[in-house]
Amino acid sequence: MNVPITRRDFSKTSAGVGLTLVGTAGVLSTASAYAYADENTDSVAGGDLEQDDRSSRPLDSKTGYGPLIDDPKGLLALPAGFSYEVVNHAGVTKLDSGEFTPNSHDGTATFPGTRGSTLLVVNHELGGDRAEVDFPVPLTPGLAYDPAAPGGCTVVEISKHGDHVTEWVALTGTQENCAGGRTPWGTWLTCEEDTTRAGEDGMTKDHGYVFEVDPYDRRANQHPKPIKALGRYDHEAVVVDTKRGHLYLTEDADEPNGLLYRWTPPKGFRHGRGKLRGLSDTAGVLEAFKCFDSRGRFVDDLSRATKAGTVYGVDWVNVPDRDARTVQVREQFTDTQVTRARKLEGMWWADGGAYIVSSYAREESPKQHDGQVWFYDPAHRKLTLKLILGINQDPSKDGAFDGPDNITVSPYGGVILAEDGDGVQHLFGATDSGRTYPIARNELKGGTPEEPEYSEFAGVVFSPDGKTLYASIQNPGILLAITGPWRHHR
Repeated sequence: MNVPITRRDFSKTSAGVGLTLVGTAGVLSTASAYAYADENTDSVAGGDLEQDDRSSRPLDSKTGYGPLIDDPKGLLALPAGFSYEVVNHAGVTKLDSGEFTPNSHDGTATFPGTRGSTLLVVNHELGGDRAEVDFPVPLTPGLAYDPAAPGGCTVVEISKHGDHVTEWVALTGTQENCAGGRTPWGTWLTCEEDTTRAGEDGMTKDHGYVFEVDPYDRRANQHPKPIKALGRYDHEAVVVDTKRGHLYLTEDADEPNGLLYRWTPPKGFRHGRGKLRGLSDTAGVLEAFKCFDSRGRFVDDLSRATKAGTVYGVDWVNVPDRDARTVQVREQFTDTQVTRARKLEGMWWADGGAYIVSSYAREESPKQHDGQVWFYDPAHRKLTLKLILGINQDPSKDGAFDGPDNITVSPYGGVILAEDGDGVQHLFGATDSGRTYPIARNELKGGTPEEPEYSEFAGVVFSPDGKTLYASIQNPGILLAITGPWRHHR
């Protein structure tokens, strides 16, 4: 049962809202593009977050790994002492079936395999007409949900010493598998960021669901079934509350902006392998979040927060029709019933809560920014702004970061983010003490010499032993393994 936090109780616990920290990590206020502004939830007018003098102060020598060095192969710039290996490449490497590795790599998780190997489950964000897609996920018998859809997941097994790689299909026939989430019981929840109905655009089944993928047991993935209890909408990512059993899910959408959801399992339900797919379509309770500030004022959009350390209280509002039979879920609420946010993207569970990314906000939002990272503390029902990126005035130049998407919490402290912004694309870290630093730069150019284009990074995640950072260049679909002298940052 959801018992609302009273505005008075939250105000008592949130005095000094700009300084309150939640969780074990400190405020991740970026030093490369940060707007130092007061909390403001009164104004309806928009406005850019501009960098001030403090945002350009140089990093100290202990932060990060130094400047990125151009790659003579024209693929990935890294700091001195670091190196990379190409694990797979869409249309070049092949699955164990003999078919090509699919394109458009996205959300990824790692799992310990046998004899020191590492298993990765990789999403492939492919949608639309299957016939028009280069290197779709093959329609492996028994693993297809909708044979008209090109997306899905593959499993990549890398031997202990990295000298042997095997790949196979774990799920196919889904749409726009964007991010997802690793479960505590050793499976992957893959999310469809597409709500096409059966009969639309050639699809034979409804889309917009979450599916469970087992990297260890191929038989468990036979006859895929959507987890309809988690709702049908433009899913992005999902995390599992390891203590309470809740699932938290982000929605990447606009017109209107998307929502953060919480799913509460039915009484007596016990999580485990394959248990979610056995639920009824209406099992549990699906809710959307509603925030208010320390003065008890309703917050209509997360872009209202312009200062790292801002804390909001959170209530949860029941979703009327989770399968969106006639109206999209986010459109079932008025703008005074729920809190919205543009481009709610990656999530990661750590420190007793959920790290949540809002990639950017533009004219569709009350305020504009180039990225936020929030931390939700379920024990106290508080949402804290950990990181905010001001508007990148010239994305074509290397330096500032914008458009964070996938996120992972680093075993060396802080978080690591994959850029899906404009212009130059990076993997970058943010320390607990409030500094950002580059880890990698995509040097694979598309477009024209006059107007080069760079694909986004995706699927950033460490190996189980913390020695290797995996990430993908989404197009043309290249999975990379990065190693080097990792060290702790604060």
